[in-house]
Amino acid sequence: MTRFITVTLEARGVSCKAALLDDEAPRTAAAVWDALPLSGPVHHGKYARNEIYNLVPAFAKTEPGKENTTVTPIPGDLCYFAFDADDLGNPAYGYESDSGPGELTKIIDLAVFYGRNNLLINGDQGWVPGNVFGTIVEGLPELAAACQDVWMGGARGETLTFARA
Repeated sequence: MTRFITVTLEARGVSCKAALLDDEAPRTAAAVWDALPLSGPVHHGKYARNEIYNLVPAFAKTEPGKENTTVTPIPGDLCYFAFDADDLGNPAYGYESDSGPGELTKIIDLAVFYGRNNLLINGDQGWVPGNVFGTIVEGLPELAAACQDVWMGGARGETLTFARA
């Protein structure tokens, strides 16, 4: 049976529905499902292109490792990335003290890709493959418009929430 989650930009009042990819990414889908709801300040991708994400403390009892990875996510992909805090410590990333890595040692990036032509390469880290753990099945056009507003209108005051549907 397919499990569904919602992805919401809280301040903009926009949500979509996504199916977890339990067959393709069972460890990652289970880790995310068990930790829901997960919320954090939204960020817009600087390198990947058409991406929004939040950064949350590590939540899996056992890190899922790499599964169903990609460096070219497509519109509607939900991706999981695990970083050490030092990976995101460069001031060029621009995280404010209340929304970035802080004192965490392991950081999870939960990302939503809303448009085409994404490439997961970072000037400091090189290729950054992400685990594709879900796919948006309803509401992508509305969410994409809201994501574009995050890019052009700003992310301050916006929260990205992943929750069970």
